[in-house]
Amino acid sequence: MKNISSRFLLAVGATIILISASAFVLKENHMLSSDICSSCSFKGKKLYGKVQVVESFPDIKVQIVESFPDLKVQKVTSFPDKCGKWQFVTSFPDIKVQFVTSFPDIKIKYVESFPGCN
Repeated sequence: MKNISSRFLLAVGATIILISASAFVLKENHMLSSDICSSCSFKGKKLYGKVQVVESFPDIKVQIVESFPDLKVQKVTSFPDKCGKWQFVTSFPDIKVQFVTSFPDIKIKYVESFPGCN
């Protein structure tokens, strides 16, 4: 009987740890999403400026969506000086992005005007 009780307590403890870890991850992701709009940055990288598309070692992984974006992006050829304005370059970028179809850091939607957050 004592063996069953200790196994039960071990299972309960493991479940509590998993639930706590999941709550921390959800809270961290929610905080990062709100930081995008408040500072127009993600993990210290600004979300405007000269952007280089890379296949590996990106600063940010980006998914293009049509609804519920974290950021609206306007492609520009000069003066990428406001939130959501991206000038695509092949060298000397401010930020490197990798386009992905799953597990992005942020989701963007391309727009012709009014870039930035909702």
